[in-house]
Amino acid sequence: MLLDIIAHPHWFWLTLGGLLLAAEMLGTSGYLLWSGLAAIMVGIIEWFVAFSWTAQGSMFAVLTLVCVFFWYRWMRYRESQQQPNSLNQRGSQMIGLHLTLDTALHDGIGHVRIGDSSWRVQAEQDLPAGTQVEVIGVEGITLRIQPRL
Repeated sequence: MLLDIIAHPHWFWLTLGGLLLAAEMLGTSGYLLWSGLAAIMVGIIEWFVAFSWTAQGSMFAVLTLVCVFFWYRWMRYRESQQQPNSLNQRGSQMIGLHLTLDTALHDGIGHVRIGDSSWRVQAEQDLPAGTQVEVIGVEGITLRIQPRL
């Protein structure tokens, strides 16, 4: 068995790569994906061109780093192309919402009902009940509002 690995090291790298990729499927961390891909690439390269075990190990390390680098660059590019997401950020989803005040604001602070929830609102000035307002921002759990024109 050991003599077969020494005589055909590409099978070692292809098997290692396959095992790493199979282990990656059991978890979702992504760490083994790049090592598995690098091991398969070393196995394919070794199949065509013979290298020493030291060179193979070095090639494996370098290819792992190269795979991670390209993945990192691709993820950064992909993130820069995506629109900002407000999923699970209920306050951010309310920016631009038009509301009518049920009660007057005192010292620029009050509450408004949105659906089945009561939200704290803050404006630059006191506003009477019935004023049409727009949500312009969110600070923690307080909605910043201004009168609609």
